[in-house]
Amino acid sequence: MTPPVIADLRSDTVTTPTPAMREAMAQAPVGDDVYGEDPTVNALQAEVARLTGHEAGLFMPSGSMTNQVAIALHTRRGEEVICAEGSHIYEWELGMMATFSGVVPRFVPAPLGVPAPDDVRAAIRRSIHQSPTGMISLENTHNKAGGTVIAPEVLHQIRAVATGEGLPLHLDGARVYNAAVALGAELREITGMFDTVSVCLSKGLGAPVGSVLTGSAAAMKQAHRYRKMMGGGMRQAGVLAAAALVALQEGPARLAGDHRRARVLAEALVNAGFSVNLAAVQTNIVYATVPDAAGRAATWAERGVLTNALGPQSVRFVLHHQIDDEALDRAIRVLTA
Repeated sequence: MTPPVIADLRSDTVTTPTPAMREAMAQAPVGDDVYGEDPTVNALQAEVARLTGHEAGLFMPSGSMTNQVAIALHTRRGEEVICAEGSHIYEWELGMMATFSGVVPRFVPAPLGVPAPDDVRAAIRRSIHQSPTGMISLENTHNKAGGTVIAPEVLHQIRAVATGEGLPLHLDGARVYNAAVALGAELREITGMFDTVSVCLSKGLGAPVGSVLTGSAAAMKQAHRYRKMMGGGMRQAGVLAAAALVALQEGPARLAGDHRRARVLAEALVNAGFSVNLAAVQTNIVYATVPDAAGRAATWAERGVLTNALGPQSVRFVLHHQIDDEALDRAIRVLTA
């Protein structure tokens, strides 16, 4: 018999739609989005573009698709994509940049997920004997580094590098709202300097499905073609966009609570003898060093707490709005027993 779940800490993607989202989904006016005729999708795209400081947006099923469409937009085959070590576009997007766009990554060091502008500049390649640089991609927050944040001043410095070198700059903003809340900044302060931005709506914000890629109107027109090539035309997608619009309204105010609970969890794990880099616990993600991570995760699951073993000795915990203080207290008792 499967035990009742006390807390699902595997990811912030596991949340279910709120009552307001379900109501909006039921009432959403729809049309064929492949033809650009879904009014709810169009409203979502316009709203996310406004919030990020861009001209236009394009709704897609996932953040992996928005990232890969951006890479296709900005590069030519045989080029390199400069990205921070551990970037999602390489680690968890299944080699798609090579498969679809014919490009390869060039990594730069990123302590706590933050690459130094000088290292980004040094990674740029112009030689006829090397693959030329096609674009620069950043991730904010940086998932694998622990949900860490890149401050606006660093982003501006890297923007200056990109501009000086004539290179496009993309942001994987899967959890960019978490970054904005952690920094106490408006979203466009973080996103407005990028040529394209991927905003995931199904992570911290809690929508059931979808991400939006934003950029210039011309870029989004071309992105529509790449989305179609990848099978991302969703037809009457307004039922999903309606939930995402609610997530934009409901979600940001809840993120500070997720961040607070992540810190509580991290400190409880440290007090129980696990190793956690507390400097990396800046938003809603906690990584802990756990001997026999898979075995320990299986034991915790048997006791009702679901986690993600991401390596032989690494377990990830992600806080979200459906883990309240009571659920977290119960989970900590299981995790530290």
